[in-house]
Amino acid sequence: MSARLIDASAVADPFRAETREGVARLGRRLRVVGLLTQSEGPANTYAAYARRGAEDAGIAMEVWKPSPGEVAAAIREANADPSVDGIFLYYPLTDPVEDRWLRELVDPRKDVEGMHSFWSRLLYENRRYVDDEGKLRAILPCTPLGIVKLLDEAGLGVRGTSGRARLDGVVACVINRSEIVGRPLSAMLANDGATVISLDLAGAVVFEPAIGRRAHVVRDTDHDRAQALRDADVVITGVPSRDFPLVTAEEIKPGAICLNFSEFRNFDDSVLEVASAFIPRVGPMTVAMATRNLVRLAALRAPD
Repeated sequence: MSARLIDASAVADPFRAETREGVARLGRRLRVVGLLTQSEGPANTYAAYARRGAEDAGIAMEVWKPSPGEVAAAIREANADPSVDGIFLYYPLTDPVEDRWLRELVDPRKDVEGMHSFWSRLLYENRRYVDDEGKLRAILPCTPLGIVKLLDEAGLGVRGTSGRARLDGVVACVINRSEIVGRPLSAMLANDGATVISLDLAGAVVFEPAIGRRAHVVRDTDHDRAQALRDADVVITGVPSRDFPLVTAEEIKPGAICLNFSEFRNFDDSVLEVASAFIPRVGPMTVAMATRNLVRLAALRAPD
């Protein structure tokens, strides 16, 4: 067996086209502001990619570079400006604790990343729409959403039979439980029917699927890395460290789908001989989902 390599940029193409069409329907050039305090590193790279992706979709994007102490004021300025349709935050802006509160300052109606607690609450309660009539779709966090779309391309989303949850019977292992990616991703997979073993430095928990109940539930588990990898139909890693012991072919289930969203390599090359599909990066899909979110938010704010 040799894994099928999935190119995130190619998968993003139809979503980019969808965004361009959405911008055209709105009949005006959207404007988005990114806030960046780093002069180098992943945040700086992400900002450059996002700017190119936005401009490709016909969206005007500015990257503001406040000092860490000026970020809150910059968010308030962007919130108050009616010409600003969306706001990106490129982490880290300050430190993890302060960044969490900065996310809450962003107007949810301009939160293209879908990270404000207004959107997170809908996700964790498995509420797919803002309104009771089911007309206004909720905004989902852009990186986890991009990952789900990539897993669909790899064939994960087509398992199961008619009438069953989309991921019923799927076991996923997610090695990362950050508030930005790992936790919301695990919730999204479990809400679609998967059983998710979530691993991080604090240990393991299970996101049990939302089958027979409104939303997933989370419980403690004694799973270790070996058992979680051995049982998983899909292995998703996002460990931001060069010291992380690489996932090897011997650890994973034959035919598993493997995806890495860390800026660092998390998989040994040997997995290519055992996995059914390998997705080495997510970045282009993150940008595609964020600009897609922007169009949806702009449409929600548009006058009737």
